[in-house]
Amino acid sequence: MKKLALNLPDGYEIQDPIPTITLPGGGEKPRFENIGDIINTLIPYIFALAGIILLFFIIFGGFELLTSGGDPKKVESAKGKITHAIVGFIIIFVAYWLVQILETIFGIQIF
Repeated sequence: MKKLALNLPDGYEIQDPIPTITLPGGGEKPRFENIGDIINTLIPYIFALAGIILLFFIIFGGFELLTSGGDPKKVESAKGKITHAIVGFIIIFVAYWLVQILETIFGIQIF
């Protein structure tokens, strides 16, 4: 994953997120040597999917809140959906940045 505005130590190279193997015919295919390579490749898609799910739950919770008609049970259910969506997003956001900070502190590449 390329990092913006980050001073990297000398000799440190940013790796391409999808390692490839050159085929005899001239094409390329992804190379996965272990489960870490697969997870590393899927992480950006997982975060994009989490964002889409967050948007869905916020819209669904807002729609449920608008159509509750003042029923206290429906209002609480809608508020709960919105709250859980935001808390889940915060957990994912903090986990991602915690890993980024640990990578910088320890000088290792996890993602």
